[in-house]
Amino acid sequence: MKNQKLAKTSGKLAEPYRITEAERFRLKDFDPADTGKLHSKEAATEMLDDGVKLLSRMQEKLYAQDRWSLLIVMQAMDAAGKDGAIKHVMSGVNPQGCDVHSFKAPSPEELDHDYLWRAHKAVPERGKIGIFNRSYYEEVLVVRVHEHLLAAQKIPESLITKNIWEERSKISVGLSAISRATAWSSSNSSCTFRERNKRSAFWNGSTIPRKIEIFNG
Repeated sequence: MKNQKLAKTSGKLAEPYRITEAERFRLKDFDPADTGKLHSKEAATEMLDDGVKLLSRMQEKLYAQDRWSLLIVMQAMDAAGKDGAIKHVMSGVNPQGCDVHSFKAPSPEELDHDYLWRAHKAVPERGKIGIFNRSYYEEVLVVRVHEHLLAAQKIPESLITKNIWEERSKISVGLSAISRATAWSSSNSSCTFRERNKRSAFWNGSTIPRKIEIFNG
């Protein structure tokens, strides 16, 4: 099947399951056993094979362009088929261009960092596909329902107020940030770089900057 025709067919198959109006969405309105227009396992297998081939070709373009990245979020209850979907749908993708991250109970390192840190650092880089097996859903909803989970995150008690859910999405709770700028005089920097020039061929007299500003933060 040609790429454009397959993409169009896949789009029509997925259309009924797209959520375009979140306010009106109700999970009870969807049958978990619904297979859309696919009425046999053979037809589903054939379309899956064609889709995997198309996905492989599109991944090559994604990597070559190095402009965009793709994040796939799999969120469902246990035994709902997340692992199986990842295994079958992504079977034709080049492993070098795809990373899968599973989010389980936070590790000690993750608890020592700010809100959603573990999700942010797992976002795929340009040209790659990233898959979240579970997601930040637990952080934005479950922790609000089960308050004992929030207590385990080692947030300073003075910052746990009634407004924490609005505030923590804007700042890193418990983090004090300091930005520092340091300007070197031309005489000091020249001496420093001339001494460095003796040990490295990278610097020479014509490239010594007269003023350098260093920012940390």
